[in-house]
Amino acid sequence: MDFLSLERSVWQALREEKRPIVLYGMGDGADKILSQFDACGIRASGVFASDEFVRGHSFHGFRVQKLSEVVEQFGEDIVIAIAFASQRPEVLEKMYALDARFDVVAPDVPVVPGAVFDEEFVQAHQEEMQQAFDLLEDEQSRRVFLDTVRFKLSGRLRYLRVSETDKDEVFHTILRPTHEEHFADLGAYTGDTIRELLHYTDGAFASITALEPDRRSFRKLTVYAEGLSGSVRCEQAGAWSSDTVLCFSDQAGRQSRVAKQGKETQMRALDSVLDGASCTYLKMDVEGAEREAIAGAAQTIRQHRPKLNIAAYHKSEDFFQLPLLVHTLCPDYRLYLRHHPYVPAWDTNLYAVCP
Repeated sequence: MDFLSLERSVWQALREEKRPIVLYGMGDGADKILSQFDACGIRASGVFASDEFVRGHSFHGFRVQKLSEVVEQFGEDIVIAIAFASQRPEVLEKMYALDARFDVVAPDVPVVPGAVFDEEFVQAHQEEMQQAFDLLEDEQSRRVFLDTVRFKLSGRLRYLRVSETDKDEVFHTILRPTHEEHFADLGAYTGDTIRELLHYTDGAFASITALEPDRRSFRKLTVYAEGLSGSVRCEQAGAWSSDTVLCFSDQAGRQSRVAKQGKETQMRALDSVLDGASCTYLKMDVEGAEREAIAGAAQTIRQHRPKLNIAAYHKSEDFFQLPLLVHTLCPDYRLYLRHHPYVPAWDTNLYAVCP
C-alpha cells in the first residue's frame, strides 16, 4: 500500500498557506508546534485561548487573544492550528465546533522528542508500516491504522472522529477481563487504570502489581491502593528493560519521563519484579519507554501470554513498531489497534490477546 497517497502533509500545506495561521492553545504542545514551524519556515500570525484563560499575557511574543479578537483582527478566513491535547468531552466539542466554522488542523508532534510524522518519515518506514498493517486482526484495527496515518499527515480532525471507539468496546469484545486477573500496571499514575480494570470486574482481582516513578503520583497511588482489599504491591519505579537507576524528569503527568537531566530514579524490569509470578493482564503507558518496558517484560509475555494494553502514541512510530515488537516476542498474539476520543491522536492503543 502506498501510505503516502493517503493524505498531504500538514507541514507542507501550512508552508504554502497565504492566510493567517493562528494557534489555539499554549504550553508544551504549542512550544513543539512553533519549533516545527521554525524548522519548516512556517509563520504564525497569532495565538488565542479559550476566553476564560485570556488574562492579557503573552506567549512566544504574541499577545494571547480571545477568538473574537482574532476574528476582529484577521476575519474568518484563517487557519487555526490546535496546539494542545484533550480528551474532555466539553473541550472536544469546542474543537469540533471550531472545525465546523473555520479551517482547522491539529498538527501532529510526538509526545516525547523524536521524528515528526511527515512525508519523509512515511517514505522511510513504508515497509514496516505495511508489515504491521498486515498483522492486524480486524477491520476496525485496519481502519484505525489508516486513519491514524491520514490524521498524522494532514492534521484533520475528521480522521480521528470517524475511527474512534469507547473503552467499553475494547473491554467487552477484546480484553474481556475476569475476576481472577493478575494485573501488572506499568505507569500506574494515581491508580486510574486500576480503577478502569476494576470497573469491568466489579472490583474483583487476584493480584495487582503497580509501578509508578513520579513521587507525587505515587503518593496518590498508594493512598488509593490502601483502600483495596486483596494482594496489591505498589513500587515507586519506572518500567525499563533492566533494573537500573536513570535520570527522570520528575514533573508529574506527561512531562515525567526518562531524560538526560533530572532526579535519579529506580527503574525495574517487570520480569525482575514478578520473578516468575503469574501475570494475566499487562498494561503499559510509560511515556515513550514502551520498547524498553516490553524488553523488560519479555519473559513474562512469553511465559504467561497476558492480555496486553499498550499505549501506542508517544512516538511517531509507536502504532506500527510496537505491534511488530509484540509479534516478534509471541507470534500467537492477535493484534488490535483502537483510538479512543482524544485530540490529537493520543489514547491510540495496542491491544493483544492470545487465543
